[in-house]
Amino acid sequence: VKRDWIIPPIRVLENSRQVPEALVQQIKSDKIFTGEVFYKLEGPGVDQEPKNLFEIDDKTGVIRSKRPLDREKYNSFTLKAFALSPSGERLENPTTIEIVVLDQNDNRPAFTQSQFIGTVSEFSVPTSVMSVSATDADDPTTENAFLSYSIIGQESVPAGAVTKVMFGINNQTGAIYTRDVGLDREVVKSFRLKLQIADMGGMGLTGEGLAIVHVTDINNNAPQFSPASYSFTAAENRMGGEIGRVNVTDRDDRGTGNWEAKYTISNDPEGNFDISADPATNQGILTVVKPLDFEAQEEHILILTVENLNPLSNKAPSLPVSTATVVVTVVNENEAPSFREEPIQIVVLESVPPGTLLKSNIAFDPDNSNLYEIIRDPERWLDISRDTGDITARRNFNMRSPHVKNSIYNAVVKVTAGGVSTTATVSITLKETNDFPPQLFPLRGSVCRDAGPTGSGLLVTAADGDLAPHAAPFTFQIPADLSANWTAVRVNGTHAVLHPLVEVEAGEYAVTVLVSDSGSPVLSAYSQVNITVCLCDSFGDCKSEAGAVLGSSVGISFIALIIIMACIALLLGRRHHIRKETGLLVGESEDDIRDNVFNYDEQGGGEEDENAFNIDLLWNPQDAPSTPGSYYRAPGFPRGKQPLRRDAPHNLPSPTYPRRPPADPTDIEDYINDGLEAADNDPNVPPYDTALIYDYEGDGSLAGSLSSIASGSSDGDQDYDYLNNWGPRFQKLANMYDPR
Repeated sequence: VKRDWIIPPIRVLENSRQVPEALVQQIKSDKIFTGEVFYKLEGPGVDQEPKNLFEIDDKTGVIRSKRPLDREKYNSFTLKAFALSPSGERLENPTTIEIVVLDQNDNRPAFTQSQFIGTVSEFSVPTSVMSVSATDADDPTTENAFLSYSIIGQESVPAGAVTKVMFGINNQTGAIYTRDVGLDREVVKSFRLKLQIADMGGMGLTGEGLAIVHVTDINNNAPQFSPASYSFTAAENRMGGEIGRVNVTDRDDRGTGNWEAKYTISNDPEGNFDISADPATNQGILTVVKPLDFEAQEEHILILTVENLNPLSNKAPSLPVSTATVVVTVVNENEAPSFREEPIQIVVLESVPPGTLLKSNIAFDPDNSNLYEIIRDPERWLDISRDTGDITARRNFNMRSPHVKNSIYNAVVKVTAGGVSTTATVSITLKETNDFPPQLFPLRGSVCRDAGPTGSGLLVTAADGDLAPHAAPFTFQIPADLSANWTAVRVNGTHAVLHPLVEVEAGEYAVTVLVSDSGSPVLSAYSQVNITVCLCDSFGDCKSEAGAVLGSSVGISFIALIIIMACIALLLGRRHHIRKETGLLVGESEDDIRDNVFNYDEQGGGEEDENAFNIDLLWNPQDAPSTPGSYYRAPGFPRGKQPLRRDAPHNLPSPTYPRRPPADPTDIEDYINDGLEAADNDPNVPPYDTALIYDYEGDGSLAGSLSSIASGSSDGDQDYDYLNNWGPRFQKLANMYDPR
């Protein structure tokens, strides 16, 4: 088998002007001797992109180029040649033809950037600054793309600042470096370097470029005050405003930390001033951060120092830190007075006497022209000096005042200076003192004779006008030298029971009780309690005088008994006569001689008022019996018949009402207010829906007695003085017929 031809690559020079140009290659088939042969060429440059670059003579097999070739676009082509019969049949295997385009130096080298930027620090030693680069479109394997770098010009900014050549460049790598020392940014800011690139090792085509090298700053210049002394004025009592500016110079790069100033102030112990830097001008702005006081100091002398934000370089000249002197003169203004505290706190005993100094030096006015006055003092307890502002007690304090809340009384004072006024609250904290001795009540009561030392007794209550801790708990004591037959047994902190130590006779007894409070110092008071010892029925109530006499073991004369029986018959007859005349016979027993007022259609005092109208309210206060509910009975003792009213606490003490009119007409308001306060705090006032007792007629009233005993005839018709001679057992009966 015959081997195929191996055709070497065809070399074609780019940019050839002989078009069409026959190539040195011609193909021929061995089948040419047996018949007619046609040649055909296929591949890129023929029937593929880029088309129509090559052609082949179909009869001779000569290959030609139809247009000039550009190596920078296509540096080689691979084609296939065919030998065909007239009928199109392939006579041989296709032949591969390689066409290589030879390079010409038809491209100039060019820098990759139109402008290169680099930096170099001032006063630096020779060092690399930056690198530049360039390219060439020619064949890099040939001399056509062998590049060489060079600097063909140097220009300083500002122009002419530096004339010697400061930079060099590596002609193969394009690295730019400094060749000498002495770059000073304060002298030259930057350099413009004109660059050149050439191919063929510097002998071929060339291109130009530009490199800019900036000289960067180091902090080699300290800021300096210019000038070094200043004078400003500042108004007193104002803060936050700018009072002046100081100037500094710095040759370092503006707007950097090497140029920006940092100020400090010395000789300002009170911290009245502050200084900050203006970022645009680097000036020091002096302000007042704490109000100035002309009266305290009229002039301030400040020492300012300035430094950069960045530390100084070791290449900076050795100079001291720049300082400046600032004199600030304070301008006096008419100031409003101010109180030294708000509110003005005063702590005082409630018993402090009038005229006592409570507070002094309450306000401060640098101009020393104050006028003081009280603008609110609801109780008029205070006085104030118009000139000095000293606050004194005008009257006695009262912890029970409605204007005292949580032991604190508030007033308002005003101080005026130069037409400007300021007010402040005076907060007075009153401390309770032991002013009132305790009082005992009730001062009258009854005790059953046959109860014995452990039986019933009289329950008494102690009350004190003071507040804790000067009131309860109370102590109860019966002095031995005043009463040896009675004792006081304490029930709790406010109550005690009085009962006899031995069996005593029925009658009236005056028992003296010493009551002491828990205050400091302790206050005590003696109270005389009138106790009636009587015989009691099964319910624990005192028997009538007649029953007591009959049930007594003490004998009486027959004549006295006849007199007693006659009196009882007389009473029963008069009672029966009154009932027939008035038509009020409602009881089943005709022997019932009790006085009653019958209420047919009374609404009463609510659900708590389950009893009829209490007749005790119509009695003379001097003859009134003990308050209902004042009896104390031992456990298991039967309950009495006396009804208990739960709608009014009769066993609590009433406050002292003012009874003497004031001597000074200006105190009438205080007199009325004291009465109102006492009425408001009276625990014995009943609810609104009960009967209200406004006042008693007192002795000598023109009104007739409501007693049924006196309704039929006048007591003046008979003389019952002999009943007073019958002894204590008939004292009740004698009191009923007492003509007084």
